Amino acid sequence: MNEDALRSSQALIDALKNVNSFPEKTGSVEFMQTQMSFVFLTDAFAYKIKKPVNLGYLDYTTLDKRLRFCNKEVELNRRLAPDVYLAVLPVVKRGTRIVIGGDGEIIDYAVKMKRLPAERLMDHLLLSDQVTEAMVVQIAEKVAAFHKKAASDAEIGKFGELRAIKQNTDENFAQTSKYVGLSITDKRYQRIRKFTDDFMQQNESLFNARVSQGRIKDCHGDLHAAHVCFFDGITIFDCIEFTDRFRYCDVASEVTFLAMDIDRYGRADLSRVFIDAYVQQSGDEALFKLLNFYKCYRAYVRGKVESFKLDDPYIADKKLSLSTAENYFALAERFAREKPVMLLTAGLVGTGKTAMATALSRAFGFVVISSDVVRKKLANIPVTEHRYTAFNRDIYSEDFTRKTYAEMFNQARQALVKGQWVILDASFKKRQDRISARSLAHEVNADFFVAECVLEEAAVKRRLEGRLRGGSVSDGRWETYEVQKREFDPITEIPTEEHVMVDTSCSISGSIKRISEKVA
Repeated sequence: MNEDALRSSQALIDALKNVNSFPEKTGSVEFMQTQMSFVFLTDAFAYKIKKPVNLGYLDYTTLDKRLRFCNKEVELNRRLAPDVYLAVLPVVKRGTRIVIGGDGEIIDYAVKMKRLPAERLMDHLLLSDQVTEAMVVQIAEKVAAFHKKAASDAEIGKFGELRAIKQNTDENFAQTSKYVGLSITDKRYQRIRKFTDDFMQQNESLFNARVSQGRIKDCHGDLHAAHVCFFDGITIFDCIEFTDRFRYCDVASEVTFLAMDIDRYGRADLSRVFIDAYVQQSGDEALFKLLNFYKCYRAYVRGKVESFKLDDPYIADKKLSLSTAENYFALAERFAREKPVMLLTAGLVGTGKTAMATALSRAFGFVVISSDVVRKKLANIPVTEHRYTAFNRDIYSEDFTRKTYAEMFNQARQALVKGQWVILDASFKKRQDRISARSLAHEVNADFFVAECVLEEAAVKRRLEGRLRGGSVSDGRWETYEVQKREFDPITEIPTEEHVMVDTSCSISGSIKRISEKVA
């Protein structure tokens, strides 16, 4: 943006901070900005004015272009938010004043929107742990219904062809090369680029099938948590209007964008529920094969956009932009992992295996397959019903334990072949069971790790006594611990690089960090 444009934009910002500059009365005006827009929030409405910038992938440098894209923004966003996008109004100069609406010299245009409550935006709700599984299922249902009706034809389908996708990824890497050493390390940049290029080269037939199946649609294009509001049902807003190229995409790319963003908030468990619900609604089973590719791509795009803010003269908090960009690029690298992961918990009863598995599921989206749950379902008894029988009797007999582990392995195989990460939550006290699990992981081309949980005995005893008073699924008690301790085969068969010891007397976050450093 040149100096004249900067001065002109600053004058507009200063003028529209006045409460008398709007068509309706308002007690206050809040100003905020994105990389592309100036936004003014009155008591009841939001007015969005496009910055006069050319970012390469968008061009708002002329008044005519800004008007055209304002109109297109309203038209496209009414598909998912029909009651939110109200009008396009002129920004006029009237004497020495600049106001929105009415007569005068038109100097710009503003999209007028109903103001949505910030506290009901999904990104805010994720931060305060207020998003539930039921809520993400509702989003999945809405998005699947939208995709079912979204336009798709031969011209749109071209944007799902491999050459079009490669154009987008190559552009990402070209545009971020200047930030290597700033918001992304060279090692991370090269690893993500290699994963991206290799995946496309090895999966050309998959991308071709997506086109032939009509999975390339006129989508939203920018579906992340900040654009979802739980207000008047579910409102999804702020789609891409400035180029068809980013909005015409595989529905898998669209869905994984939101899934990736949910992952970023440390709720990969909800991300998995969202994807599963979308697949159930759409029947798009092949989406699982593209999940990590598009999550990596979308995280990288977000890292790129945050990096661009480092060059934006209007954005003062460069430290926040830098930190956010670094986090997105780190997330992209995590998704650049080529294989799914099978992680075993191992250790004596009461050492914190299930708590750790639950935390890992939340942070990384592991599917947790619990021996306690599987065992009771095989026995057709409620998972909360306790069977305090003698050790090695009834559902804890050697034969029934064999059946339990066999079913756990069966469920793990089904999840791993879909590319999902899996935790097998059990004691794994027998060396042969650990060897069998490792063989299964290698058979389905998954990486394998064992997290061995240890805890000093007095703490174990306190935990087990507390568990008897609570609603735990586990039937473990101190007698069980003493028997397991005698029967536990030391873990000597697993290579050091696949085995991590976790003292669960430390914080859960510390344990998760220790495991993630091994798995990453």
